[in-house]
Amino acid sequence: MCGIVGAVATADIVGVLVQGLQRLEYRGYDSCGLALHLGAPLADGAAPGRGLWRARSTARVSELAAQVQGVAAATGIAHTRWATHGAPAVHNAHPHVSHGPGAAAGQRPARVALVHNGIIENHDALRAELQALGYVFESQTDTEVIAHLIDSLYTGDLAEAVHRAAQRLQGAYAIAVLHHDEPQRLVGARAGSPLVLGVGTGGDGVPAPLYLASDALALAGVTDRFVFLAEGDVVDIQLGRWRVLGRDGTRLDDAQRPIKTVQVGSQDVALGPYRHYMQKEIFEQPRALADTLEGVEGIVPELFDDHGVRSRAAWRVFDTTQRVLILACGTSYYAGCVARYWLEAIAGVPTTVEIASEYRYRTSVPEPGTLVVTISQSGETADTLAALRHAQALGLTDTLTICNVATSAMVRECELAYVTRAGVEIGVASTKAFTTQLAALFLLTLALAQRKGRLSPEQEAQHLRAMRHLPAALQAVLALEPQVIRWAEDFAAKEHALFLGRGLHYPIALEGALKLKEISYIHAEAYPAGELKHGPLALVTSAMPVVTVAPNDALLEKLKSNMQEVRARGGVLYVLADADTHITASEGLHVIRMPEHYGALSPILHVVPLQLLAYHTACLRGTDVDKPRNLAKSVTVE
Repeated sequence: MCGIVGAVATADIVGVLVQGLQRLEYRGYDSCGLALHLGAPLADGAAPGRGLWRARSTARVSELAAQVQGVAAATGIAHTRWATHGAPAVHNAHPHVSHGPGAAAGQRPARVALVHNGIIENHDALRAELQALGYVFESQTDTEVIAHLIDSLYTGDLAEAVHRAAQRLQGAYAIAVLHHDEPQRLVGARAGSPLVLGVGTGGDGVPAPLYLASDALALAGVTDRFVFLAEGDVVDIQLGRWRVLGRDGTRLDDAQRPIKTVQVGSQDVALGPYRHYMQKEIFEQPRALADTLEGVEGIVPELFDDHGVRSRAAWRVFDTTQRVLILACGTSYYAGCVARYWLEAIAGVPTTVEIASEYRYRTSVPEPGTLVVTISQSGETADTLAALRHAQALGLTDTLTICNVATSAMVRECELAYVTRAGVEIGVASTKAFTTQLAALFLLTLALAQRKGRLSPEQEAQHLRAMRHLPAALQAVLALEPQVIRWAEDFAAKEHALFLGRGLHYPIALEGALKLKEISYIHAEAYPAGELKHGPLALVTSAMPVVTVAPNDALLEKLKSNMQEVRARGGVLYVLADADTHITASEGLHVIRMPEHYGALSPILHVVPLQLLAYHTACLRGTDVDKPRNLAKSVTVE
């Protein structure tokens, strides 16, 4: 969602701030802005001006870049905002400033400038308190409260003021703060939202530039050395040096907050020959799966032991696992739903899948022997992190995450991890993250099956051969794109669609419906095909296309009966069928034949045509494919 970039250096950092925001545009945003400290001297010793200077826009980052052209500064902060409190408008855009009590914009120079990711839950009470002190509010945001609060607590030390303010905040936040009186200082703090310190390279007596960002990707090509801040940390950045303070205000040493070298490939964000990032990422899935499965020579628990860092933890956890609880949101939740079929059928392990945003708010019964599995592309999904912590508070300490970001909070907070290698996913609608999550979950299924004595060496070898063949099988599915485009031409004129599946393909129908509604804005629903006669059949007319996922499995004949129910009501079917299903195209029955039947791994293949269908339908309808309205990529607030 929202993005933060900040820097303290001796050279002009405006270009770094703008470029960082551009790298975070994929998250989704409705406004952007930056604040510069013009009192910070540049390398030649000259200060370009005095005090804090701000620019904001409700257009794209490129428009903000035009506003700041010709402006130079050595210290600054920048932000992309996805609206929560207050409409998308310039006066609600970050950075927010405080002019001190009794003053509004134009009456006194700004004393504090601040950017913020997250939501402050007690902002109303703080606002009333600060208004009583004479502070004038110019926005409807919760963020402006933090700026005034820090100003009210400032006695000459910005880090101290930020730390004291953080003790008053309830909710989630990552903040970066400047003060008028300290031109070469930037202070950040985090709780519930990610924040990293980037350490640049100096030399020849020039202090190393230092950076702050909500995502290491924002600093791709600028630095590959990062300090990942933990819950409650305050980071105090001054020219050429920094310190990290813990929640209690004590300084943390280098061993507690070490510098880690992380390769953040800027090439991953290049669009290349593709029209949209979503299209690029759909076609990257064979490579993403190959990378995710690289090095998997056999099924052993160590695959989930966070690359061997935690010795034999996976053996202990898997040997005591009696049931699995999966926590996830959105597309990741549907990956968990597929995994439930695998875990129960192959490993014989009872499995529950919970929507993370619901799990923490209901009374649940923790059961001994439960392995808690979280699934998240970013590893920073607020609802999933909160659900994980809730499960841990209930005593469920055996935790594992399937995640695409090795440095994320989810990986750090779980006992075990399998890091997928999908690469950076820019499009809001997840594609390659989903299929790599499924691959990792299938490996988890096999690992648990092995520990339970339900996987023979012959079965293990068979499954591994099938997984190694997945990249080639996906290439064959992608070759079906011209047929999918013909379907999309029909769908582009529709306003409603129904998706059907049975068994482990029902979650794939759910994911197909989600993709269509996310980016084409067509209302789409998905049902288990056996539920048609229990209500959804009332919706079926010739105006509502019905997409059916029809692999050649044990439920095929029942699915054919459900298809006949649709045809009898004049419904038009669009069927993804295996070659040997004997489903033949006819009037009102459109068929795309999958290249091969893939057994238990079939969901990984069948979802790809549904991704392509959503993509090409959206293109024909002219929607913003990569940044659909009202949505954000990394949902880091509740």
